[in-house]
Amino acid sequence: MFRVGGGRSVAVPVPARIGRIIVTDKLKVLVRVDLDRAQAQVAAQGHVTVESVRGLYAVMKRANTLMADLTLEIDMTGARVEPDAVEQLRDCARSHHLPAHVDPLQSDYRFSILAPLEDPTRAEAPVLAA
Repeated sequence: MFRVGGGRSVAVPVPARIGRIIVTDKLKVLVRVDLDRAQAQVAAQGHVTVESVRGLYAVMKRANTLMADLTLEIDMTGARVEPDAVEQLRDCARSHHLPAHVDPLQSDYRFSILAPLEDPTRAEAPVLAA
């Protein structure tokens, strides 16, 4: 909290920190494309939820249209990710299709997922003996 003119206190959201990476609730996506190798990386930062994963689907769909046989890598190592969102992406990776409401034509997608090793939202605080 900090004070605004007149002595009012205002709560300001403070982003979480994972190592050297600052994580906010806003989803940010960076796409790197190597057309010579037919590869693209979609790097997500922020908070990946079952709602915001739809934004990743849209980016994946658009990247997949760049060229035939493009391999996508979804890098979420710099994000805070809900387990259900990861599971949705894994289901898509297994089926090679995005959900039908995202891609009604059910194009073929080849992608891998780099998920964070530890979910910081579920990490338990150490218990100290008294």
